[in-house]
Amino acid sequence: MNLLLAEVAQATQRLADAGVPSPRNDAEELAAFVHGVKRGELHSVKDSDFDARYWEVIARREQREPLQHITGRAYFRYLELQVGPGVFVPRPETESVVGWAIDAVRAMDVVEPCIVDLCTGSGAIALALAQEVPRSRVHAVELSEDALQWTRKNMAGSRVDLRQGDARDAFPDLNGQVDLVISNPPYIPLTEWEYVAPEARDYDPELALFSGEDGLDLIRGIERTAHRLLRPGGVVVIEHADTQGGQVPWIFTEERGWADAADHPDLNNRPRFATARKALP
Repeated sequence: MNLLLAEVAQATQRLADAGVPSPRNDAEELAAFVHGVKRGELHSVKDSDFDARYWEVIARREQREPLQHITGRAYFRYLELQVGPGVFVPRPETESVVGWAIDAVRAMDVVEPCIVDLCTGSGAIALALAQEVPRSRVHAVELSEDALQWTRKNMAGSRVDLRQGDARDAFPDLNGQVDLVISNPPYIPLTEWEYVAPEARDYDPELALFSGEDGLDLIRGIERTAHRLLRPGGVVVIEHADTQGGQVPWIFTEERGWADAADHPDLNNRPRFATARKALP
């Protein structure tokens, strides 16, 4: 075992003791980041090339600073995104939400589907859809100027139509023209603040996390936005907390112009997102 791998083993234990959920992964990712190699190449780093800055970034991770803030990058499906303070770090569970949306759009058999991403944050969802549905017309909105500094970096050179604004009144020019509305909005109840992981609670922007006493305030607003934007037969896809399974589909009722409202599980078989179709006239 070379020096770096021995240090990674020690760092893994330190991160585990600090309560980091994936200590081995993070210790290796940070070692690769500091030494400019891939994780699978750590064994090739010479002992003389060991960089003591490794222990500086391990100390930051011990304090539960997000791995992605330290490295400045986050991976989402086939994308590498720039992230940091002021923007929500995309999570792996959202990848399954996007996967469902891609399948739904392809099943529509629309030549150039129109897609709207509400509360786009880093731009992960919008960029993934633009990349994986090549002829789609993708529009995205974000309210926070702090977040938009990162969104603009990630979307530079892309064909996504990015705007600043509130998801509740966004894109009036697209009313009735959209095939799919998708969102990963804030959905944590204010009463749950103390139970949120430090990486999110202390580093993700509050605007991207909390939404009223039951966490559903903005989702209720997005329900109206989605109904306004979608063409008849269009689909809305919205992420929620696994503890909100069953609650969100009830927001998309027949009385409000929806059909086929349903919940869907993530890869861990926990309710993760709801979908509904705008009823035909």
